[in-house]
Amino acid sequence: MTDIHDYLAEFDDIPGTRVYTAKRARQGYQLNQFAMSLMQAENRERFHADERVYLDAWPMSAEQKQAVLDRDYNRLLDLGGNIYFLAKVFASDGLSFVHAVSTMTGMSVEEYQAMMMDGGRSPDGVRSIGDKC
Repeated sequence: MTDIHDYLAEFDDIPGTRVYTAKRARQGYQLNQFAMSLMQAENRERFHADERVYLDAWPMSAEQKQAVLDRDYNRLLDLGGNIYFLAKVFASDGLSFVHAVSTMTGMSVEEYQAMMMDGGRSPDGVRSIGDKC
């Protein structure tokens, strides 16, 4: 029988992917609550008026707050952010989902759209972070 910790550790070995586990959910709870607060126009206005002040009202880690300020979506995922909640952040900046996600891949919007229209990333290539070495 496989140990649950060994099983969950396998999720961290998928290149370019962050599996949203219970551990990430706990880590990102306040971050995701902040993001959901942006569903209300009043909160979006307060956030954009002074992002640091708005973020400091949330019990998030300093690293999470800085990643929000930097709009570093990949780092936010590493810190427990859920992409569906983080969508509220980039939508509040006027970005489409496609635009925001393309920045996470290092591709232009056009390159990202073309890749997705062609069926997405190829299943061929590096399948394990350990294989990169």
